[in-house]
Amino acid sequence: MRVKRGNIRRKRRKRIMRQAKGFRGKRNSAYRMAKQRVMKALRNAYISRRLRKRDFRRLWITRINAASRLNGLPYSRFMQGLREADVQLNRKMLAEMAVRDPEGFAAVVELAKQHLPEDAKTAVAA
Repeated sequence: MRVKRGNIRRKRRKRIMRQAKGFRGKRNSAYRMAKQRVMKALRNAYISRRLRKRDFRRLWITRINAASRLNGLPYSRFMQGLREADVQLNRKMLAEMAVRDPEGFAAVVELAKQHLPEDAKTAVAA
């Protein structure tokens, strides 16, 4: 006896066509093309969710570097000083402080400067 799959096939196709809504040309109306485009779109969405984390980290580091240099300390030395001072602020919060609360960020930079080893302080001053 053969399998006809009536409702299941229609359900599967409807789901794909619903996901392809908004695509251009036959990509939203022809099932075969829509299926390929939806698969590619879902794959790209998965990849981009991971890339977004990288992009934001790069943005935070850029902001922290700019703000810490304004206070006389490059990023790497600033982060070294924070580690030595055992400051538990993540890059997201540091970047937010750098943008919204420059005075508070300057205080954090000063704290980092105080906890830098002597050889690092002379390298920053030069």
